[in-house]
Amino acid sequence: MRKILFGLALMLGAPLAAQPAEEAEYVGSARCVACHEDSAQAWEGSHHALAWTEATPDRMLADFDDTEFQIGDMLARFSREGDDYIVTVTELDGVTTRHKVHSLGGVAPLQQMLIETEPGRIQSFDVVWDVEGAQWYHLYPDQNLPPQDALHWTGPYKNWNARCAECHATGYSRNYDARADLYRPEVAEIGVGCEACHGPGSTHLALVESGAEMPEDYGFSAPMADRDALLDQCLSCHSRREPLQDGNPLPGTAFHDAYNLALLREGAYHADGQILDEVYVAGSFLQSKMYASGVGCLDCHDAHTAQVIADDNSLCTQCHSPVGNDAFPTLRLAEYDDPSHHFHPPGVGAECKSCHMIERPYMGIDWRRDHSFRVPRPDLAAEIGGPDACTDCHTDQTPDWAAAEIAARFPDSTHRGPHFGQVIAAGRADPRAAAERLRLLALDTEEPGIARATALYLLENAALTPDEVRRLDATLRDPDPLVRAQAALLQRARAPRERAGAVVPLLSDPMRNVRMSAARSLIELPPDTIRGPAVTRLTEAFREWQGSLQSRLDFPETHLTLAGLALLTRNFDAAAAGFAQTTKLDPQRADAWIMQIRIAAALGQWAQAQSLLDTAQGWLPDDPVLQQLRRDMGL
Repeated sequence: MRKILFGLALMLGAPLAAQPAEEAEYVGSARCVACHEDSAQAWEGSHHALAWTEATPDRMLADFDDTEFQIGDMLARFSREGDDYIVTVTELDGVTTRHKVHSLGGVAPLQQMLIETEPGRIQSFDVVWDVEGAQWYHLYPDQNLPPQDALHWTGPYKNWNARCAECHATGYSRNYDARADLYRPEVAEIGVGCEACHGPGSTHLALVESGAEMPEDYGFSAPMADRDALLDQCLSCHSRREPLQDGNPLPGTAFHDAYNLALLREGAYHADGQILDEVYVAGSFLQSKMYASGVGCLDCHDAHTAQVIADDNSLCTQCHSPVGNDAFPTLRLAEYDDPSHHFHPPGVGAECKSCHMIERPYMGIDWRRDHSFRVPRPDLAAEIGGPDACTDCHTDQTPDWAAAEIAARFPDSTHRGPHFGQVIAAGRADPRAAAERLRLLALDTEEPGIARATALYLLENAALTPDEVRRLDATLRDPDPLVRAQAALLQRARAPRERAGAVVPLLSDPMRNVRMSAARSLIELPPDTIRGPAVTRLTEAFREWQGSLQSRLDFPETHLTLAGLALLTRNFDAAAAGFAQTTKLDPQRADAWIMQIRIAAALGQWAQAQSLLDTAQGWLPDDPVLQQLRRDMGL
């Protein structure tokens, strides 16, 4: 049966309908200070307030007194010219360029120089200032890259506009013009200001100035009294995620209406969910029993300083103690801050966070703690890998030693049973063999939603039969949007009409990430499969997906997606153009080169295929697939 992309015209170029402007406008944090002096004073010196600042003497912490830093063949010189801070770089190719520092990213433990390489385009320089160590260092000391490399500081992956700015600014939109390859950014305020969390303040100010009675929301868009709404606001930046639109969503927007949260994928998380790559804290916290029990960010962090409300064990014993906390009645009442529990003398070993929040360095010197608040499981280390808190400190010992010690000291513990990490590890190794275990994990509502969604993600590669997919139908109605979104993508194994029957209800889901996943699941269906009002809902979901893709045309991975969609309709010209744009932005994307070569060969364009192969191997001389392609093509 011939298949079409339902609504493909929307995906590949039809304009997105304009959205109405929000009534409230941003007014700037300075307008808040007069009435909220204490909050403003706490905020002013915070990492939020200083997340992005101008390069002025009162903000610059780095040494620009004709200092130098060299790594490999790259030499950076830092100097002053009047009020300007200058970075002069001699690159691997021997070319020297001179740049004025545009602005500064962060304040501690490191400060990053941001450079405007052309009007509107801001790149984050890889040589950064260690604030405590008072020295320059390179974020990626193993890299010695030429300017043409996508991972070079001038490349797409180091672009501040696309990769960083929205979480370091208030009311930010990068406004990327794909045709001109230009950024025309708009920002209400650099740094994370009051309105980044509360929402635009003009309505609130108008109410204050008029003397009118304040509504329950005080004229702001973000409801700060609700734990989940506040959590959504914090996680919008403190998470590894894919944005579904350009710039900052309006504060108060539900997280899953604005982002796709990264799952527990290999390379990002260990199989048991512990932090591996730079994943921030959302994916960790959502695994925790604390989150499941109603704990929120402000139970541990001050809203305006963003610091923890206590530096010692009293942070934890506000709840975990013989007295407990009335807000969390299910707590086990016991003595925790005592050697009878932690078996360590006073010091690092006796700190709750040492055992329950391992930390790892990112950006070289920025130590961050895992927020899953897990009980140490060294018994799992030999089976599925991953770190354990015990041997983090006892580096001369093994996980087996640590497991034996814990078993001896906590003989009646209930924390040594099966763990979802065992299932995820098995699913990573062989999803088909682990399919039944993955199915049971996906359906187990006692497990964290992010783990169950990860199980569904792994099942996509398990070659499930339609009957096996039917046995997962409950996940389509799961309370967690992460699970529903992933469940929609798993329905492709079903026959067209059955798939439509299962997925069409999700086109009306309250969360955009679920609606978009539903549209992706239905895209290949024959045109007569969906009828009536569902067609309108599907069209709307396609428009949302189209808008999301159009907002990220400066990402190489977006063009890879668009090229794949074009292939589904056998639109080889559009597919080749999409793969070509991918390799233009990132010449190291072997998969995009391979597809260009195969398309040219399939169309009988042998000279073009050979030219593409030669270019690809110039970038990736050791890629085994490209080498095999050359042999297969007799070149």
